[in-house]
Amino acid sequence: MSHDLTPLQAGDHVAVLGLGVASKAVVRALRARNIDVTAIEDRPTDDTRTFAHDVGAALVEAPDATRLAAALDGVAAFIPSPGVPESHAAFGIVNDQKIRTLSEFDLARFWDDRPIAAITGTDGKTSVTLLTVAMLNASGVSSAAVGNTDVPLIEAIDDPTFDVFVVEASSFRLGHSEHFAPSAAAWLNFSPDHLDVHASLERYELAKAAIWSNLPNDGLAVSAAGDPVVAKHVPADRRSIAVAIDAGDGVDGFVNDGELMLDGLNLGPVDQMPRSFDHDITNALVAAALATHLGATVDGIRSAISTYELPPHRIQHIATINNISYVNDSKATVPHAVLTAVRAFPSVVLIAGGRNKDLDLSELGDISDRARAVVAMGDAADEVAAAFTDGTPVHRASDMDDALRRATELAAPGDTVLLSPGCTSFDAYANYGARGDDFIRAVHDLAEVLT
Repeated sequence: MSHDLTPLQAGDHVAVLGLGVASKAVVRALRARNIDVTAIEDRPTDDTRTFAHDVGAALVEAPDATRLAAALDGVAAFIPSPGVPESHAAFGIVNDQKIRTLSEFDLARFWDDRPIAAITGTDGKTSVTLLTVAMLNASGVSSAAVGNTDVPLIEAIDDPTFDVFVVEASSFRLGHSEHFAPSAAAWLNFSPDHLDVHASLERYELAKAAIWSNLPNDGLAVSAAGDPVVAKHVPADRRSIAVAIDAGDGVDGFVNDGELMLDGLNLGPVDQMPRSFDHDITNALVAAALATHLGATVDGIRSAISTYELPPHRIQHIATINNISYVNDSKATVPHAVLTAVRAFPSVVLIAGGRNKDLDLSELGDISDRARAVVAMGDAADEVAAAFTDGTPVHRASDMDDALRRATELAAPGDTVLLSPGCTSFDAYANYGARGDDFIRAVHDLAEVLT
């Protein structure tokens, strides 16, 4: 990565590709600093037209190759929206013309120097981000969860009341960052994802690894032990902490006699955690390592661990009906997340499927030892079914109510009916939250019938 920290200046001309939530915040920040902006929007709406007019940005709507090249000609920087596929023609033009590519993270570093903790990973980013914030705030260190959240980092820096920022760092932003330099950064895990956006699995991996590229000399790299992809990128010339369930060589955070231990600090008993699946424990240890580096106290960490409210749609228990548990894990949009959820229970009936994002779903077959049956739904139902070649029963469902009915019929007392799709929701829902909410609604409807 480049270490040229020359910031953008008033009067510079910048091109921004896409006008989603994050890019609108970027445009507002640029215009507030008298930087000229050309916004390029492939799917313009009245909203984007109004926004561009109100902030004083030029808008190029659905350009062909010639107009796209003209819009990028001579700009000082190119800032793509998170999630724009790397196959977009703009990236080819930018590379050919050697135009500087930046992210909102870079802009924030130009204009704000408060400490940052950052978290990336295929799964678990949001949970660790929110828990880190809770630990810091409980310690009297004012912090906010930003980045791949409701509040972009570039917007959050306008608020002077925060002492530090905790950044949920997606590969979409990291892959286009030159200067992002968190004080402490964690990479939780790695599995194939977002191949509909990244040009290759290697590009996805390198985007994730960028979280440690500019780690300062006194910075901290945190990882969950046992992931070989993550392990090979841990910087050897910086302080690092690895966490796991059990103690071992190179493991600094672990459980000992029921107590959470981190670098010799006792962070309290596991049984005081609201939930203590294996990934909850490692997430808590990662968050504690980050929070400690940014000034959290042991008391603050202990308080947050014992009172933290888990975000919804992540292995969320909804109800137990006739000794069958119903669990909503709609956030699981990759096979790796499904495996994590299934391993939390001895026997499941899995509801999976949706729209695949160019991933190999055969990994789902690794849960066969715990799956009594599988209910496949959505566009990827056939791909889900094909993953189970060992005789695990697979049934197909037409919608959520049908899936829940079939799963309930297949479950035995003591089983868990688990919605953990391994796919996006976009074949039938606006987002994973809407899908999870529909599952919750269906479970409550079922409870009224069965109880």
